[in-house]
Amino acid sequence: MTLRRVCMIVCLLPALCALTSTPAYAQSAPWTATVRGSWVQTGPAGQEDVTLAAKDSVGQIVVADDENAAVHQAAEFLAGDIEKISGMRPAIVKTASDDKVNIRLATLGHGAAMGPAPAAIDASAMQGQWESYRIATEGRNVWLVGSNPRGTAFAAYTLSERLGIDPIYIWSGYRPEHRDPLVLKRTRFAQGPPAFRYRGFFHDDEDLLPRPFDANGNPLQTGDVPLDWYKRFFETALRLRMNMVAPYTRVHRRYEVQKLASDWGLYYTSHHYDILVSNPFGLTRFNLAAERGVKPDYNWFTNREGMLTFWRGGVTENKDLDVIWPVGMRGTEDRPFTFPQGTTDEQKAATFREVINEEVKMVREALPKDKTPLFHFTMYSEMLPAYQKNPAAFDLPGDVMIIWPDDNDGHMRGLPASVGKWKHGVYYHLAYLGGNLSKQTTHTETPAVVAQEFDKIVKAGATEYMLVNVSELRDYVMGARMIADITWDAPAIYATPNAAERYTAWWAREYFGGASTAPAAEAAYSKYFALLDKPNTLWTAMITIQDLIGRLYRKVGGETPAPFNADTLAQLQARAGQLDDALAAEEKAQAQAGLSLSQQRFLSIDAGLGLLIAQRQTHAALKLEEALRAPDAARMWQLVGEARAQLEQLETEFSRGEYPPFDRWYQQSWIRSAQSNNNPHRAYNQLRAFIGSEGHGSIGNIGPPVR
Repeated sequence: MTLRRVCMIVCLLPALCALTSTPAYAQSAPWTATVRGSWVQTGPAGQEDVTLAAKDSVGQIVVADDENAAVHQAAEFLAGDIEKISGMRPAIVKTASDDKVNIRLATLGHGAAMGPAPAAIDASAMQGQWESYRIATEGRNVWLVGSNPRGTAFAAYTLSERLGIDPIYIWSGYRPEHRDPLVLKRTRFAQGPPAFRYRGFFHDDEDLLPRPFDANGNPLQTGDVPLDWYKRFFETALRLRMNMVAPYTRVHRRYEVQKLASDWGLYYTSHHYDILVSNPFGLTRFNLAAERGVKPDYNWFTNREGMLTFWRGGVTENKDLDVIWPVGMRGTEDRPFTFPQGTTDEQKAATFREVINEEVKMVREALPKDKTPLFHFTMYSEMLPAYQKNPAAFDLPGDVMIIWPDDNDGHMRGLPASVGKWKHGVYYHLAYLGGNLSKQTTHTETPAVVAQEFDKIVKAGATEYMLVNVSELRDYVMGARMIADITWDAPAIYATPNAAERYTAWWAREYFGGASTAPAAEAAYSKYFALLDKPNTLWTAMITIQDLIGRLYRKVGGETPAPFNADTLAQLQARAGQLDDALAAEEKAQAQAGLSLSQQRFLSIDAGLGLLIAQRQTHAALKLEEALRAPDAARMWQLVGEARAQLEQLETEFSRGEYPPFDRWYQQSWIRSAQSNNNPHRAYNQLRAFIGSEGHGSIGNIGPPVR
């Protein structure tokens, strides 16, 4: 069959869907029905169903030589997915065979080996659309047809999920049900373009990922993260139909990482101070200034040509890849750029305008003629108020996307009142590193906040670009999937009310069983987000423990510490009861008959660990408060020991979450250091030190108490 025939099929799909012979799979609204495995025929095969694999017979995947690398990679994943489900791996071939089932990946305008593209392709509903695709069965053929290469690749990932592959299986641990035979129902599936044009994950921090360790056992910040970890990130993004990725900015940048992203079909970008993906973190650390022949003076006013040359190094290295180029200017350690004393706001805006114009010009001149340059100006931190004060002073080039940030906790700090001549997007946080309010261990971004804020984003028209900070992703995968779905299909998601409730209910059904088991999981998540709806709700008890240990040191030293605040004590007592109730709900959900070990384990991490951190530390704080009031030393030390037992149990619960590939996941690192208030082991270490010294010392050895 020629590509002309492909396009005829595509053109006829709407009519086919309207026939009285209803297709086996009808498209439903997002978050209303089970997705994973929903296209598998579990009963007797119908006349128009397609057997992809059976006993010693397996179909083949057809991809022409001239298809994009992203399509070839999607074919590799699809072959592996069919093998995971059926035990048989389809061959990937260049041409179809009449005697086999053919899964045919074809992009409009490509696939020369399948025949020339006909003039009738203009009639296709997909023509000119961004990343749209169709999936249709016909005879012994399964057609996966995309409007562009990413559309074709997304068709393959969609088929994989409908056959039973979890797009977040790396993080959820889900294993597909074995199918022999593996039969695909008659399918007519039409997917239009996404709501957001560029959609991606920012894998910030990466402090937990394996790399060489320092003398203290912490991963070296300058060490190389194995390529396998980037493959996990990139595969997850693609399976969730994301098309952009931003690996960590403070890392030894390796060209193989960004080339892998580009080859697999992901735009490579960056953020923070990584202007033109030039890696200022490596200015002196990795000797990049010397390699590029410039002074290591990152100052526009004293080393203008040096900075331009340094940035040009990023352009030269990456110009052949698919890149969305970050423009602007920040300091090398991700701090505001230091302007000369006395610089006015107008002069600062003029400097940004000059810098950005030079950066844009540089990229335009360097890129190959067949590449359209893409730019984004993310108004992170100090740049947002400067822009809001006088947008006209920046006068950004029309092809620079203006990216609006949230407040690091999921609430948008600003959005365009009108889009003007620019296209707009957002930078959003599920994870964040910053003081006591850090989100670095478990998710505290509620589905309600995500749904509310993205509704605002869509209505403001900031839908050209979306980058979400997911840190190492594992602990934020529920929110990440929600955002991926919204950015693909926002109109359908917001067509009916209560998006957050629908998502939580769907998540419970999709990941923790059907009608009999999902309600318990949904109840557990509802209680979780009611109690852990902000970062400080996770760490309040730990801060209280610091305070109480400081008071206990003074008590042992002969002082009379001030009484603990009665209102705070009452709040702790009430919260302890609420956390006990929430954990009981999570344990009930885990105990549901029919849940596999991987489902139980995923639930224990995703909806259990955060509650355990808060609950164990809250009960430990209450024991320490009681110890502070103890009438004698014996009773005081007994209660201190009971507090330690709570934190020791939490250490055991951390260890249960450390299994391949998440070994040492809750270890200390340069972010979760002994001095860091976002280190989940901090309270345990401080209490151990107090007991070890028999109270003769100071909490100042580990960090000052919060009073």
